[in-house]
Formats: sequence, C-alpha cells, structure tokens
Amino acid sequence: MARHGVKRSRPAELVPGTLRVIMARLDYTPPEVRDSWEVIRDGARAFISRYATGRDYHKVLRGKLQRLADRITESVGEHRYRVFTDSAPVMEVALAGKAGLGWRGKHTLLLNREAGSAFFLGEIYTELPLPVDAPQAEHCGNCRKCLDICPTQAIVAPYQLDARRCISYLTIELKGSIPEALRPLIGNRVYGCDDCQLACPWNRFAQVSREPDFAVRNGLDDASLVELFAWEESEFTARLAGSAIHRIGHERWLRNLAIGLGNAPTSVEIVAALRARADHPSALVREHVAWALARHGVKD
Repeated sequence: MARHGVKRSRPAELVPGTLRVIMARLDYTPPEVRDSWEVIRDGARAFISRYATGRDYHKVLRGKLQRLADRITESVGEHRYRVFTDSAPVMEVALAGKAGLGWRGKHTLLLNREAGSAFFLGEIYTELPLPVDAPQAEHCGNCRKCLDICPTQAIVAPYQLDARRCISYLTIELKGSIPEALRPLIGNRVYGCDDCQLACPWNRFAQVSREPDFAVRNGLDDASLVELFAWEESEFTARLAGSAIHRIGHERWLRNLAIGLGNAPTSVEIVAALRARADHPSALVREHVAWALARHGVKD
C-alpha cells in the first residue's frame, strides 16, 4: 500500500455470493496546522477538530472512491456497487478492523500502527469476488489515556462511548440546547473534540495529508472566538461553503461559540461580543448568550 492517498483493502471473510467491501483510509492532518493543545489552552481561541479545518471530507473521499469504482469498471466491466463515506448506517470501524486496516481503540475509533486514528474511512460495497484480508490484533494494552483525558468523561468504559456527553456529538449532531452542566466542560471546543486522539500514543505516527483540499481554510486552526462569533449568516455561508462545518448552520455555530465565549477569560472584548448577540432572533442563541454573559457576571 502507498503511504499516502487512499489506502485500499478488502473485507473480512464473507459467505460466497454475498457482498464484498473494499475499504479505504485517507489521512487528514493538515500541513502547517497550529498545535492543537496550544489552541485548546488559549481560552480566547476557538478549537475546531482538525478534520474539519479544510474541505468537507465526505465530498473529497467519496469522489476518490467513485474514481476508483470507475477504474474497476473499466477493468472488469459493469458490476453493481455503492460508495459510502460516513454517509449511511454502515459499520465502518468494524469492517475496517476485519479488513486489516487497524483495530478499534478504547475511544471507539479505528487505530492503525502507521497512522494512529487521524484518517477518514470509506468503502465500496460490491458483488465482485475479491480475496480476503486478515484482521489486525489490537495494540492498546493497558493504556487508558483516552478515557482519562475526555473533558466530559464521555468514554464511560473501554470501547463504550456515551454520545450524550461527547463534545463532538453536542457541538455537531445535537440540534437543540446543550445541557447546562456540560457547557463549562466544553471549554473552547466549538466544533468537535480531538482530546482522546491527541492523548493517544499511537497518534505520534499520524501522517500529514498530501490532499490539498484538507489544507486549513479561513484560519480555522487558530481563530479567535470573538472573530468567528462576529460572522453574520451570509459570511458564515460564504466562508464555510464546502466545509463539513457548514451543515450545522449559523444558529448552532453561534450556540457553540457562545459557550466558548462563556468559558473564556473575562475581557471587555468578549463581553461586548456577547452583548451584541443578546437579542438575536434565535431563542437557542439567546439562551446560550445569556448563560455566557452570566458566566462573566453580566445579567440581563
């Protein structure tokens, strides 16, 4: 396998005549990205999960897989297939583990000895008769760094994640109000959370991506909370078109940033930014802004 680009593999053993799965991985760590821990420790900055600082991976990896499927068709003729990239209820980590791309870590993500967990997974379901790869053994041993580092203790036991406490779920998937008890624990993580990956010893082997689309855009690896909070919806849409962040919408973007600002060190600039959104048309935004202002000792 090539060290960079799409890593191809095949599925674990399947009954003859059933579907096969071609698994792929694509490294995503952007080149020249600001150190994550430095940003997380600076309460006035906004931390965005490193997979989301560039172009939407769904589009990038799905396009690569489609081109691979086209090449296969050119070689073997028409065949039935379907491409997936975190785009359907497909058990990607389990399939990738059986395909020999790695093993499930205690944080529930796939780990690879040569790439850590800083990569995307994708797959092509096909009816082609393909040879079978062997699974890898797991190599976490007694390590529990990912469990201990989690800001909200969402990894309740090895291989068990309580999504209701996971910052990635709360800031990306949850559509409503973020539970108040969890808001102080989120810190300045405004889109996703990488702490369990940053703590994992295997990620010292994470590969820098050669994919130009994953290069940092709009300075999202080191932007201030106040700067991002000032974006109006039109600017949010224009700057984040083609980004994975775009799908949460401007309202939830402001919700997340309000929490970050509430957790930031008190300053005139931060209080002014929050006051400017105190009468926002969205009740969701107003709620989180009011909470943030109260954190700085400002009441309505």
